[in-house]
Amino acid sequence: MISPRRLMYEQSVVYSGHLIIPYIYSEIAQTPIYAYRLLSELGNRSEWHRANNPAGLHSSRIEGILDIAREHLEAEVSAIPTMDYFKQRYIYKQNLVIISEIAGKFFYDHYPPTRLNNIAAPKIFASELACINWVKAGLDRNLQKSASTM
Repeated sequence: MISPRRLMYEQSVVYSGHLIIPYIYSEIAQTPIYAYRLLSELGNRSEWHRANNPAGLHSSRIEGILDIAREHLEAEVSAIPTMDYFKQRYIYKQNLVIISEIAGKFFYDHYPPTRLNNIAAPKIFASELACINWVKAGLDRNLQKSASTM
């Protein structure tokens, strides 16, 4: 399995309880060939959570790969009640951050640019803004550390 280059979170779309995330799989004659990854609102309870291009098809257009993913989800996935889990998602410095709220408490999931591993710290916040600011500060600190070691 080829690991994806940077996941194109900014081009991601929500469909049927899943976040479809395109990425460039390869290039042929300087034309990008796209594949996709999936995240599921059900998390690890879904066989499609963090799936890599489960339809096994590719496209030379981002819209084409998104259509392929939608068709695959329609054909293969039982309808799940959507919880709007992906509604509050942000991209900061090519990282995906998903903010969730339960009973007035906020927490986040954090996915880096090249892999779908949630690297969020187990921390609860009193507001969405406090959560976002904490994540941004952490990412900024990590980037400053990386730049100073070069």
